[in-house]
Amino acid sequence: MFGIPIWVYGTIVLIFLCGYMAFRAMRAEQKLEQQFIEEEGSIYIKRMEEERQCRQRQNEESSY
Repeated sequence: MFGIPIWVYGTIVLIFLCGYMAFRAMRAEQKLEQQFIEEEGSIYIKRMEEERQCRQRQNEESSY
């Protein structure tokens, strides 16, 4: 097409394909990271609740 070699078009297509794949990988990584953060947060909240209950039991036992 207009004197441009076919490998130039192939290179342009591959550049766009690489960009698309990098974008997909970035989105997948963000999703995985968000799931990990939510899981760690729920574990932390569970530990805080257990600690609070333990302290309440100790306070109730010491007041008797």
